[in-house]
Amino acid sequence: MGPTDIAPINSGPTQTAPYSHTYYEKTTIADLSVPDEAVSFLTLGDWGRNGHFYQKHVAKWLDIASYQLDAEFIATTGDNFYDNGIASVDDPYWISSYEAVYHQPHLFINWHPVLGNHDYRGNWQAQIDYSVKSRRWEMPAQYYSKTLALDDGATALLLFIDTSPLNPDYAREAKYQEAYEQGASEQLSWINTMLAQDQYTWKVVIGHHPLYSSGKRYGKTNAIKDVLEPVFHKHNVNLYIAGHEHDLQHNQLAGDELVHVVSGGGSEVRPVGNYEFTQFAKSTGGFVSVSMTAKSIFLNYIDHQGKKVYAHTINKPNTASSSSTL
Repeated sequence: MGPTDIAPINSGPTQTAPYSHTYYEKTTIADLSVPDEAVSFLTLGDWGRNGHFYQKHVAKWLDIASYQLDAEFIATTGDNFYDNGIASVDDPYWISSYEAVYHQPHLFINWHPVLGNHDYRGNWQAQIDYSVKSRRWEMPAQYYSKTLALDDGATALLLFIDTSPLNPDYAREAKYQEAYEQGASEQLSWINTMLAQDQYTWKVVIGHHPLYSSGKRYGKTNAIKDVLEPVFHKHNVNLYIAGHEHDLQHNQLAGDELVHVVSGGGSEVRPVGNYEFTQFAKSTGGFVSVSMTAKSIFLNYIDHQGKKVYAHTINKPNTASSSSTL
């Protein structure tokens, strides 16, 4: 007998066994649908807080979204463990902040994390090493790539980058000296080389620090923006997904096709504002799903109550224009 066969002690004829087929049929995120041919993944950021704040609420709906979209994997946008990272692969935080929180059936898919600044306050190498111990945590290096095969022979290149060593602001902060001392030149060379490949239909980059913020750090992202934005524009990156800000955002400059997503609502939340590049910003726990086809990328923003609060579609230039819905 497995955990899905065990009903609650007080279950009766009107109750549903946890994680049964009936449970997933009854517990759904309204209006969360994408084309059948789409390849989907979920993005979660700033989450590891021992189940506190909205972390467990978000985990519940992350599982539901994974079921509804048949998600291939979960990408984290960093700050995987607060406040000071983890000590080792045997740190109890692996249980209290990860394994015991994201225990639902449809979260046992591959996780592809990136490092955030809080991860650098601890043993960041242990997060890479945990990939050997875990059957779902897949972080082969500080930065790495993944390709997706889409419909009609289309392909997507995903880069998972380590933005803390790239952030000049950290040169002046003692607590992030180890991050900054990793150096930027080698990783920037790799990013340029990978993005220079033109055979991909879509280019997506996932990192921790946003280049634009409608949250707490509005006006304070210029240092990392000056490093990465020219590279992204040079190589026609379609989508950059970040965390660092504890909320959900879609930022985009007028006339710029590059979409900036902030998916940092994994646990604690902070206030947001409305600025010159803000397309959407909400102070809420939650996550963003990404569903890709040869012609479009569908972004769905889900809050910690399981409500779709925003959606945006990115279309290739030779198709219909991009669109957003609240």
